[in-house]
Amino acid sequence: MLRVDDTIVAIATPAGHGGIGVVRLSGAEAPAIASALVGRRLDEPRRATLARVAIGSGHETLHDQVVVTWFAAPHSYTGEHVVELSAHGSPVILRAIVERAAALGARLAEPGEFTMRAYLRGRMDLAQAEAVADLAAASTTLEARSASEQLHGALSAAIRSLHERLFELIARLEASLDFPEEGYHFIDGDDLRGAVSALRDEVWRLAATGRGGRLLREGAVVAFAGRPNTGKSSLFNCLVGFNRAIVTASPGTTRDVLTETIDLAGVRTTLVDTAGVRETTDPIEAEGVRRAIDAASSATLTVLVLDRSEPLTDEDRALLARAPDALIAANKSDLAPAWTLGDVPDAFEVSARTGAGVDTLTGAIADRLGAPSLSRELPVVTNMRHVLLLDEAGAALERAVQAADGQQMPEEFVLADLHEARHALERVGGAHDPDDLLNHIFARFCIGK
Repeated sequence: MLRVDDTIVAIATPAGHGGIGVVRLSGAEAPAIASALVGRRLDEPRRATLARVAIGSGHETLHDQVVVTWFAAPHSYTGEHVVELSAHGSPVILRAIVERAAALGARLAEPGEFTMRAYLRGRMDLAQAEAVADLAAASTTLEARSASEQLHGALSAAIRSLHERLFELIARLEASLDFPEEGYHFIDGDDLRGAVSALRDEVWRLAATGRGGRLLREGAVVAFAGRPNTGKSSLFNCLVGFNRAIVTASPGTTRDVLTETIDLAGVRTTLVDTAGVRETTDPIEAEGVRRAIDAASSATLTVLVLDRSEPLTDEDRALLARAPDALIAANKSDLAPAWTLGDVPDAFEVSARTGAGVDTLTGAIADRLGAPSLSRELPVVTNMRHVLLLDEAGAALERAVQAADGQQMPEEFVLADLHEARHALERVGGAHDPDDLLNHIFARFCIGK
């Protein structure tokens, strides 16, 4: 576990040049160190003050104007004294401020240490802390919205509601077991089974959002496959929005795997354009075909592109048999058709040249991927740690239901399962988690956050 009794410093803005860069200090000595940096006492908390920093000596002295803001404990991000110095965004200036702060007694912050201190001081629970990293890394609007909802406590509130109801159930059952001679029974068998079953179902429903949440967090890979000259690259370019892949009338133009990442219905999606699959003696094209097959087999979803203007070939049929779960795009619908859509059920008629049907195909891809929606009663669970803990709680509640069913087992067995479910729910927010797990979680944060 990192020390939390000293003062830390780091650059809080991304690496590189910018108009403004922020250096953040947190700890008991943050105001004193910041005062020494700017050569004056800080004004009252939460008031931005224009000041100057002079770093170095003689002809090597660096001067810059900064805006200093002091957030007094406990009303700060970390719950400690926090000072932020907004300087011009030169990496040279920012590094010099950090080095001077370190010389004045601050320690260089580790990745995620500011957020870890916020968690340890009760400013947020662990689920909210993890959402900080997700929000910083979000690359689509839906990712950002989901992370923002979790940061503001949507998932924590849902878990807290389940935990409170479970705690009340445990208390009633324990009270019944504590006074057997007096004849007190605070919950009967039917009520117990009904309450546990309801909790189990709600935990399972929350855990079920994890499929869409994992897609939101990890993104998806969609590969375009097919024989040569069916228009895979043209369709790829349509979805990308510009001519990323070279398109010619000559079969075998695409020799390698091309990728481009887009925002598809809020999901970070990597599109993969592959070489046309066919028998060939050209060693370069043969390698492209091998890579195309590998890309299609490892993709989240394969879009098999067929040429609607030419009769179906044996190669088309072999590809259809090889990829039974693929989404079928019947391309070149702007030309005279050589086969009917009844020949390939569920095919989507599109034209990469005119754009007809591309929006429908894009929507079908999003549906097949299972793109999550945030307009629902339950929050979307995006973190695999949370999903596993919810699964653990659900399994314990399922055992409790079985134990309570028909009073086949003593109520002590039901109580043990309920306690196990309670502990799993508590760990979503960080209760009872060992230091090595906390260090592992916060180590993937950027420095300064």
